[in-house]
Amino acid sequence: MPKRPTSADVAVEAGVSRTTVSFVMNERTDVKIPEETRRRVHQAAERLGYHPHGPARQLAGGRTHIIALVMRQSPEQIAGDAVLAETLRGLASAARAGGFRVMVEPLAPDGLEQTYTALLRAQHADGLVISGPRVDDPSLVDLMRDEFPIVLQGRLPGVAITSVDVDNVAGARGAVDHLISLGHRRIACITNAPVVYTAAAERLEGYRAALDGAGIAQDPDLVAEGLFDAPSGHAAMVGLLARTSFGAVFVASDVVALGAIGALRQAGRRVPDDVSVVGFDDIPLAAYFDPPLTTVRLPAFELGQAAGRTLLDRIADRVVPERTLLPTELIVRASTAPPAAA
Repeated sequence: MPKRPTSADVAVEAGVSRTTVSFVMNERTDVKIPEETRRRVHQAAERLGYHPHGPARQLAGGRTHIIALVMRQSPEQIAGDAVLAETLRGLASAARAGGFRVMVEPLAPDGLEQTYTALLRAQHADGLVISGPRVDDPSLVDLMRDEFPIVLQGRLPGVAITSVDVDNVAGARGAVDHLISLGHRRIACITNAPVVYTAAAERLEGYRAALDGAGIAQDPDLVAEGLFDAPSGHAAMVGLLARTSFGAVFVASDVVALGAIGALRQAGRRVPDDVSVVGFDDIPLAAYFDPPLTTVRLPAFELGQAAGRTLLDRIADRVVPERTLLPTELIVRASTAPPAAA
């Protein structure tokens, strides 16, 4: 199937910026563009067979001054998301600075038939920040193809789309490297979510990279999936304990780790005497777990703020980097220790 021409293709063909193409094709009369330039853009668009998408064209002329945060979680899971408050605060800060407001749209994780495309196509919002993107989400690809303003908190492998995220791979690898440096060799992993979520896949990738770097063989029995919340961490840990032995575990979410620690206690395992635990996120309660949780701190406020600023730039048709990665930091507390045998 031939590739659909984009405004970027027209810009190259006409020798102008993509912003100029947007102004010309959307018939912006408030911007002074020479008639010769307008003619060149129209001719390039005609040669390439480019036509601006109707709703996208309407969005260029009129604004709702609302941006939407779309989350691939159920309302119950969002209520338990201890990182969301700071991320949303950062997003709202960026939105207010640009004269915008933020709406939140939760979608059930298994409800791929539910679509959020109407938010843009029906002009309920000027742009979307999509948190927790899934690799099997057709709505996302459709909006991207029609060049609507979208910023991912995450990424879609193999697809060129604007993304603002933390370095999940490096953060997870640092967490597991810490356990290895303490002397652990049997290290389990509980993901924060199913691996169709790109953040979960990346954190699992970081876990595996750390094992490979230390020459430790990977054991599929040591990996279990979480589903955002503490009960899923409890269930995953029960399954791990039933099928294999280990002296440490990397749990790719502090909330999921809380449930995993509960399951360890129920099984008579002490943390960190019998099993060391590392989480991910550094939620506000992590320092008050019993014991305080070693975890990977992500800059939640800065993540939301960066995503918001990037989306406003996309809405204004300014050039933005395709991928922005914010660093994480390992916070060592009392939930990790050398193996008991050492």
